[in-house]
Amino acid sequence: MARLQERYTKEIASELSKKFGRQNILSLPRLQKIVLNMGVGKALQDKNRMQQAAEQLTLISGQKVQITKAKKAVSAFRLREGYEIGCRVTLRGKRMYEFLDRLVNIALPRIRDFRGVNPKSFDGNGNYSIGVSEQAIFPEIDPDKLNFSQGMDITFVTSTRSDEEARELLRLFGMPFREV
Repeated sequence: MARLQERYTKEIASELSKKFGRQNILSLPRLQKIVLNMGVGKALQDKNRMQQAAEQLTLISGQKVQITKAKKAVSAFRLREGYEIGCRVTLRGKRMYEFLDRLVNIALPRIRDFRGVNPKSFDGNGNYSIGVSEQAIFPEIDPDKLNFSQGMDITFVTSTRSDEEARELLRLFGMPFREV
């Protein structure tokens, strides 16, 4: 069992039940999945870029990525339907908790001038998204072999519909929210 998963069952669930006044453990907010998404628009000019981005996302997540293709043609971007324009991966279970542990304890503190993540990036349904400007903050990526810097979106999907409950859950997991 992953370290944060064990911590959720032993400590976080009891704290959440006290705070929200619920006896049923299954009604408490929990993390369902984490989705990593990399939009690689430059892959239209350089075909190697998509392959390298997919390999890096595979290293970061520990899971094979899914290549996403354009659904519509947009002439202003010289984009046709079916072109490969991004890659994504969905983490659940043990891999999800291990990724969250690495993100909070290793990757986010490595960001230059880091003062915390935005506490307002909730979508109104209890899901939280952050954007990372470069993949080099993850320890799995060797900066010497990095040809280009590529950002990614990280979305945390929770079981609750309330942003406040989801914020409290992520705060207890150790997410460093910025003071407003």
